[in-house]
Amino acid sequence: MSPAAPRPVDVHALPAMLTALRLPSVLRHWPTLAERADAEGGPAARFLAALAEIELADRDARRIQRHLQQSGLPGGKTLATFDFKALTSVPRARIEALAAGDWVETGANLIAIGSSGAGKTHVLCAIGHALVEAGKRVLYTRTTDMVQRLQASRRDLALEAALARLDKFDLIILDDITYAQKDQAESSVLFELIARRYESRSLAIAANQPFSGWDRVFPDQAMTVAAIDRLVHHATILEMNGDSYRRRTAAGRRSAEAAVAPTTSSDNQPIDTINEKLREDAE
Repeated sequence: MSPAAPRPVDVHALPAMLTALRLPSVLRHWPTLAERADAEGGPAARFLAALAEIELADRDARRIQRHLQQSGLPGGKTLATFDFKALTSVPRARIEALAAGDWVETGANLIAIGSSGAGKTHVLCAIGHALVEAGKRVLYTRTTDMVQRLQASRRDLALEAALARLDKFDLIILDDITYAQKDQAESSVLFELIARRYESRSLAIAANQPFSGWDRVFPDQAMTVAAIDRLVHHATILEMNGDSYRRRTAAGRRSAEAAVAPTTSSDNQPIDTINEKLREDAE
């Protein structure tokens, strides 16, 4: 009995099949690569491998973009935009090492303590951006917003489910944890978040008060001690109490703007204005 003849392949149906298989990058690139493969006469395996590499790379890029949008991270606060010269209290190498993210693998924490304008938020968000680029899930939120969300879940008898949903994030950045006084109910849900993530998921916290002033966060003394104990047990602490990062970067921008300002005459009139006046006088 002779073997069955191979089923004819309808190349014209390929776009529809690739769409059904959800391979948008293969759909976009296969005509160009197929034309090149036909011209070069290369093996089919190389053609398929090239398409697979493109699809995987594009999927990674789309996933990173999706996770970045879901993170809530401010767009401009990255390592590329951080002025390391304006931050004298923490070495650049230390921040770059934290951005590598090894500490997140073990569920360790990161705590940045310093006065207002010290650069705490920018540092933590820059690290968060780097971790997202490395494939980690990150969530940035003001502490007051997180507390309100968890309190609403508790009122709906859904606090456990809300905490479980937060488990999908490798790192949660809590900004301004000591910004506002919290009552017993607010500090209770915050403590539940800290306790749940202890030694399993990472927290990064920005605080403008040293630990001795954290009675603003947890009015109950025993809860304050228990929360700090869990946070610092496996933590890197950045003490950022130097000159204001915001003030120094603003001064740097002003200096740069002054350096590129239009050349002026001795009486501070711009050259273009003087030339225009001379033309008018000549007329």
